Amino acid sequence: MAVAEVIPRRRRRSRRRGSTTPYLLIAPAVLAMLGFLVYPMASVFYYSLQHYNVNKPWDNGFAGLDNFQRMLTADPLFWQSLGFTAKWVLVEVTLQLLLGLGLALIVNETFVGRAFARALVFSPWAVSGVLTTGIWVLLYNPTTGLSRYLADLGLMGYGAAPLANPDTVFGAAVLAELWRGVPFFAILLLADLQTIPRDLYEAASVDGASRIRRFVHVTLPHLKDAIILSTLLRAVWEFNNVDLLYTLTGGGPAHQTTTLPLYVAATAAQSHDFGYGAALTTAGFLVLTFFSVLYLRLSRFGART
Repeated sequence: MAVAEVIPRRRRRSRRRGSTTPYLLIAPAVLAMLGFLVYPMASVFYYSLQHYNVNKPWDNGFAGLDNFQRMLTADPLFWQSLGFTAKWVLVEVTLQLLLGLGLALIVNETFVGRAFARALVFSPWAVSGVLTTGIWVLLYNPTTGLSRYLADLGLMGYGAAPLANPDTVFGAAVLAELWRGVPFFAILLLADLQTIPRDLYEAASVDGASRIRRFVHVTLPHLKDAIILSTLLRAVWEFNNVDLLYTLTGGGPAHQTTTLPLYVAATAAQSHDFGYGAALTTAGFLVLTFFSVLYLRLSRFGART
């Protein structure tokens, strides 16, 4: 009788131990997420509702929605920076996608020196943003960079500084970021190109499909999810671009290249207005979340056609 009671008790203990083991295993990951993701987000949202400026401690205190009201109604630089950010993201992601897709299609072909070509295409992705900026600052130098040689060819005047001219600074910054960003799309799209079954291309060729028709009806449908995911990730990264623009232009001239994250850095780090900086950060987070969800819904990511 005693043995019959011990066996069910052991089973219950084993069942209880088995039910708690998964939670113990995922506990470190959950704690890490709470510490490095949830807490910072909650902290930013909390300070967005506060007047918190270390230069004016006598004004610190609960602000409610005052920071957001100031941002939406009394801060033209917020709207200017948000507009430039949208323009920057749209231009950069579109050009990087087109050029990256073109390079991926080229290095996916079989030719002599393909391995070297792939390494050459992917190498800019390994360069940090600050180092990329250093390279392009030297290239844009009006006395020792490309500007001098272009002036020798009569394509521009001597002493022209692309980064100081409001008419050329956007194009100069876009070109520098393209050099670093195009390999991201080339790497991802090349990886997906190599998973397309060759039988599909052979069947399309037998049916008389041209190269363009094979690209439109075979390659693009297969790349759909990779293109959607890569453009979304790159759009988020370009939205939060700070390192290259900060070291290349500093947001100038006359705030013409100031993105919203750069404006946040100037407000919080330089002016020490952390309450208003937190409100700007919250606004950027909400904008990114809204457009990310909308983009995924409209593009039908993951849906099978």
